[in-house]
Amino acid sequence: MESQSILIKNVTMPLSSTKRGSVLIENDLILEVGRDGRDHADVVIDGEGKVLIPGLVNTHTHLSMTLFRGIADDLPLGTWLEDYIWPVEAHLDGEHCYAGALLGALEMIRTGTTCCSDMYFFMDEIARALDESGLRGVICHGMIDTGIEEKRKNEIKETQRIIDKCHNTAEGRITVALGPHAPYTCSEELLRWSREKADQEGLQIHMHVSETKDEVQNVLESTQRRPFEYLDSLGLLGDDLLAAHGVWLSNDEISLIKERGVKLSHCPVSNMKLASGISPITELTRCDVCVSLGTDGAASNNNLDLFQEIKTATLLQKINQMDPTVLPARKVLEMATVDGARALGMENQIGTIEVGKKADLILVDMNAPHLTPPGNHMSHLVYSAGGSDVDTVICNGKILMQNKEILALDHVEVLSLAREAADDLLQRR
Repeated sequence: MESQSILIKNVTMPLSSTKRGSVLIENDLILEVGRDGRDHADVVIDGEGKVLIPGLVNTHTHLSMTLFRGIADDLPLGTWLEDYIWPVEAHLDGEHCYAGALLGALEMIRTGTTCCSDMYFFMDEIARALDESGLRGVICHGMIDTGIEEKRKNEIKETQRIIDKCHNTAEGRITVALGPHAPYTCSEELLRWSREKADQEGLQIHMHVSETKDEVQNVLESTQRRPFEYLDSLGLLGDDLLAAHGVWLSNDEISLIKERGVKLSHCPVSNMKLASGISPITELTRCDVCVSLGTDGAASNNNLDLFQEIKTATLLQKINQMDPTVLPARKVLEMATVDGARALGMENQIGTIEVGKKADLILVDMNAPHLTPPGNHMSHLVYSAGGSDVDTVICNGKILMQNKEILALDHVEVLSLAREAADDLLQRR
């Protein structure tokens, strides 16, 4: 896919200061945002009947777990992990992860996600899949040492390999973060190393924190502190930490998160499906904590459609607070776009439709029964739209999907590869 100029004209932009007009893209950047008038570019897209918003940002994924979709449903997290997921993961290899990540990338393109933050294994293969798809991603090897020194050394070695091989690759679309899995699966030594490495190389830290009651109790018993308090005692908390889930938080922890500038990735569908609990998003956003949205893996969701997360996130807070005014439409859309960019330290590059930012944009087709009448675009995007309404996807100035036709990947080939990989993996159990 060669660089080109793209003009999107006659389009409504509900999240932009320019509510209607055109956007001109040159190479990978937004060059102009303004009134219609210009009509020449290598590619001209008529946005009549569509809305243009920033590409969605999925801040917590495990892409290769698309291969596990549907194999372990209706189970508590501990049983789900220990009896089903971990035994299958023991047989994973790089080709499995590549196939699963390609499938995840295809699904994200179809549903309007242009950037993700992914934690898993064989991350160079995930990077290969993201590179081929044209998407943007922050990747990290999920480190688990359970207090065993040899494991810790191996996890550090693998993380360094991924940094050396993948950081700032694919025209800068792929960067690497540090991925200590969670406070209860990582030793104090590994957590301290993660902070030191992040400081030395300017890398983000991505980890699961306070997902379940059992996890909080586990950390309390072993450290005499709640998870965020324990991490703070090790120096882990900072504005470069992206904490996934953050369900079971005390008031003191919320204050600590705010004070340290920690970013959170809220995964409402996964948390609901595993009955992990309801994250106090209303309280967090009132404190101006940066909260973004993630799908988690397809084994616990079971899809990567961020539009479902958008609607679920706001409805869940409304019923939890018994207040229909909390987490209004605009705010939850921002969680999926500009707040997602902030969570990944990319707010100067993506997340809004502004001159000079990367051209990561999606067009949503509003010409559908469930999106009619067309008056309130913000409301429709949150409460009525789904990923299947995405018409066109542009990432880094490249058209990955247009008129709902995938251009970046071979749809049939990806599905075939994923089916073969899933069959092979499940036969090894």
